Amino acid sequence: MVRLDVITTRGGDRGETSLGDGSRVRKDALRVEAIGAVDEANATLGLLRLHTEAEVDAMLARIQNDLFDLGADLCVPGDEAGDRLRVTDAQCARLEAEIAAMNAALPPLRSFVLPGGTPAAAHAHLARTTARRAERVVVALAAAEAVNAAALRYLNRLSDHLFVLSRALNAGGDVLWVPGGTRAP
Repeated sequence: MVRLDVITTRGGDRGETSLGDGSRVRKDALRVEAIGAVDEANATLGLLRLHTEAEVDAMLARIQNDLFDLGADLCVPGDEAGDRLRVTDAQCARLEAEIAAMNAALPPLRSFVLPGGTPAAAHAHLARTTARRAERVVVALAAAEAVNAAALRYLNRLSDHLFVLSRALNAGGDVLWVPGGTRAP
């Protein structure tokens, strides 16, 4: 499907890049910013995977592949599928099922959770925040141009998924916020 023989093309030397439909846009265009934010979220998942094994690692590998699908979706303007790769509701449903399965094994929350705990949980929180940033940029893009609605849903579910995963990676030993806990008496 993809073949990259030449990496340095010099095509972007003047501050422009090509989208998947062949159109040229400035590298600071909102669509390019959205693609970059999704790529950044994917990179943080790569860091998280350094601290996971087996089933969790396989789950994150699927999500990384989904994020490449999402980048491919965003690189072609519009929201119609046609012969283009688009994120689907099935990918969103898979995230929802994984969230439900992980959450079922966790105790109810009694406070907000501070990012931290195990190295894996801390990296999951970092990945969650980059996924939220990607979602904000894609929401901004969707306000200006047509965007696949499933792509927006996917990013929203992904940050929820990473939050629940961070709790699971802390084995229920959440680092809880203590409101006003650092104020002097």
